[in-house]
Amino acid sequence: MPDTMAQRMQACTLCHGAQGRATSSGYFPRIAGKPVDYLYNQLLHFRDGRRQNEGMARLLDNLSEAYLRDIAAHFAGLDLPYPPPQPPAVSPEVLARGEALVRQGDAERGIPACMACHGSALTGLGRAIPGLLGLPRDYLIGQMGAWRTGLRRASQPDCMGEITRRMSAEEVSAAASWLAAQPLPANTRAAPATDQALPMACGSHAQQGSRP
Repeated sequence: MPDTMAQRMQACTLCHGAQGRATSSGYFPRIAGKPVDYLYNQLLHFRDGRRQNEGMARLLDNLSEAYLRDIAAHFAGLDLPYPPPQPPAVSPEVLARGEALVRQGDAERGIPACMACHGSALTGLGRAIPGLLGLPRDYLIGQMGAWRTGLRRASQPDCMGEITRRMSAEEVSAAASWLAAQPLPANTRAAPATDQALPMACGSHAQQGSRP
């Protein structure tokens, strides 16, 4: 059998689905087609303990940064169809609150719109900022909750940690519910990076430009 990256990555597909495409339900996210620097950063965070997952830590513990870049490049290069979005299981009022946070944020409390960083199409921006569509509601709630409580951390300054700590649990649930219910556009790839400044300093974005 050929020794290819696809063959080596079979361990990843046990949780993340065939070719890393996942599904529209469950806790494990899609990794196929995510921005390459984002995937690389997350592999580093799991390996180095900034993200807590025993299974991921065991898989990555002895892998070099060069090989983590190869893994990130493999999954970032996959262009696969997405499943249909989850039907919303919350009230129209909750969805409206979630949409307002995603599109507009809350300037009085220093909460930027999700679109301000993740792109107007919410498919990501550049090589380091991921899309927010096509992810299960429970996964989105779990990750934002982990940032709020410090169980998930990123390179400093940790902008997502700051943002989620300014949100209530109900707001996190509303934003996740709206995002999970949205269809994806025809072009699901991250938009090209621009010179426009983000609304907050973000350490992981500052690392953009590393080459896998």
